Amino acid sequence: MEQRILLTECPDSKGLIAQITNICYKHQLNIIRNTEFVDPVTGQFFMRTELDGIFNEHTLLQDLDRALPLGSSRSLLCRQAKKVVVLVTKEAHCLGDILMKVYDGSLSLNIAAVVGNHPELAALAQRFDLPYHFISHQGLSRAEHEAALLQVITPYQPDYLILAKFMRILTPRFVAHYPNRIVNIHHSFLPAFIGAKPYQQAFERGVKIIGATAHFVNEQLDEGPIIQQKVAAVDHSYSALDMEKAGRDVEKAALSEALQFITEDRVFVHGNKTVIL
Repeated sequence: MEQRILLTECPDSKGLIAQITNICYKHQLNIIRNTEFVDPVTGQFFMRTELDGIFNEHTLLQDLDRALPLGSSRSLLCRQAKKVVVLVTKEAHCLGDILMKVYDGSLSLNIAAVVGNHPELAALAQRFDLPYHFISHQGLSRAEHEAALLQVITPYQPDYLILAKFMRILTPRFVAHYPNRIVNIHHSFLPAFIGAKPYQQAFERGVKIIGATAHFVNEQLDEGPIIQQKVAAVDHSYSALDMEKAGRDVEKAALSEALQFITEDRVFVHGNKTVIL
């Protein structure tokens, strides 16, 4: 007996839940948990089903393909840790939080390596027996630096890249290698304060809350599908530096929760939005 997760996305139609669950019953699979959602604007149906039993994957997926409407997609996923490569610059808080949560078992990730464009976080990675690749961007064009990154990252064959405060803008050419598989933490409540120095922007605007946004990276700066957002209250007494310090905990929380959703296969990307089931 094993457990797997069935993800289904298709145009909505009558009886979809019954059709899918009846096929699972036909295969003598036990449904542990089932969650579904229909987008009221696009009419797209999403369903996440946790299953337990003995799987004949090929036959199960064939039966689903025959039952589901045209334009459907389905995947049957094993419960296993996602392999990731973490990209960093100098700030340690997001990387440290991920490392500790993987260490204590609260986050199911297989961290293959840490890659940084500065050497400062090498010692932190090495404390957790992880390889650290220092690839400086100094003296290189953006294309040259990204080619060097890919040369190191590609052999690991990661499921996802995590930008844990990797303060570099990635080109569309790089992003195309990992569509909807690069997770970034941006230190503002997007779509507010896109780009550089968002805490300074927030301070100048006199905000009463600060936030952080974990999102997938696409071709547009800080505009990829949002996975999770968190906020914290501030007031007129906070300087930009105070906001930045307070924001570190918000950044860690947003990123780790987004990664939790991903490790549990809860995230559907729908256009430029996500559905989390």
